[in-house]
Amino acid sequence: MASNLKNLSDYSSKNLIAIQEKKFAIVVAEWNEEVTGKLLEGAFQTLVKHQANPANIFVETVPGSFELSLGAQWMAQYDYIDAVICLGCVIQGETRHFDFICEAVAKGITEVSLKYSKPVVFGVLTPDNQAQALDRAGGKYGNKGDEAAITAIKMLGLQHTLSSSYSIRS
Repeated sequence: MASNLKNLSDYSSKNLIAIQEKKFAIVVAEWNEEVTGKLLEGAFQTLVKHQANPANIFVETVPGSFELSLGAQWMAQYDYIDAVICLGCVIQGETRHFDFICEAVAKGITEVSLKYSKPVVFGVLTPDNQAQALDRAGGKYGNKGDEAAITAIKMLGLQHTLSSSYSIRS
């Protein structure tokens, strides 16, 4: 969580692996494009900064955050996709709609990750207002897109470590 104590764009280099040959899908919600466009830019640039081949980064859009789960599932089903990054923004409103959407998206993204046994990253902002969203989309608290990309790389690193460590023992 971004706060005055932690910036979303700060991270340790532990478990960062070479990703030149890895293929990433980024599924981004069109709703609140002012925010999600900045999240996408952060994720894409962070992957490239860590040597991902831009040709191996596949970006697809869905109408809103609720549709991220299905978009992620459609991308994750391809064996050549190593990790999926889901980017969206759901801003608290005056109704319970926020609660239903956030819960459904979190659960759906988790289910896709478990179904395909690959990283499917939750890069969805859930702020109280637009100002908080912008603060976390490249503003004073960094960029959740950066964090989501680093999370994907680190999870691929963990997957590599575990497959290397445990395949030796069998």
